[in-house]
Amino acid sequence: MAKTDDTAIGVTHRGPDPRAERSRAAALTAAQQLLIEDGWAAVTHVAVAARSGVGRTTLYRHWPESAMLIRDVLARSFQADHSAPTGDLRTDLISELLALRAMLLDSVAERALRVMIERATADRASAIILEDCHRKGTELLREIVEAAKVRGELPGDLKADVAIDKLAGPMLFRRLFFNGTFDDGYVADLVDRFLDSYALPQVQGTD
Repeated sequence: MAKTDDTAIGVTHRGPDPRAERSRAAALTAAQQLLIEDGWAAVTHVAVAARSGVGRTTLYRHWPESAMLIRDVLARSFQADHSAPTGDLRTDLISELLALRAMLLDSVAERALRVMIERATADRASAIILEDCHRKGTELLREIVEAAKVRGELPGDLKADVAIDKLAGPMLFRRLFFNGTFDDGYVADLVDRFLDSYALPQVQGTD
């Protein structure tokens, strides 16, 4: 396979350089494939260059360490199809959990997550990457919870991390420990149980 020009990614442009975007995508795709096939140790600059056609000089310039490359691979793998919040708490929670479900049931994303969890137990750098992916992946869910607290729909002292654990935790446990699946009804039931426990009574307006 012909090598991609090493300068392709590094050239400064006012807008995105199509060559740079193609090189980046090729490198991340190759790294993702290696991670899924053979685990963390397989993702080396030499292996990624050989599979993607992107020169090693370019790879080292943008990802000096393989951990940085894997971090970006995971960020791409864990991207969920988020919907903009509507302001209706139940609707927004269900929508966000459905996006999480889609990610968990995606074979590539799921395998990448399993690899990272296994690696994170023994390697601090991997644990930091996993924590960063978790933080970014739950950002919108956190915003939904915080907005509901401001509107008085959830208790002001409810920690967003606790809410996320209650909502997303059962799905992660079911999928990663038992390889289970879940339908729309399961997701809606999770949200309804959460709201039964934490939602505050709303005062109805009077004419």
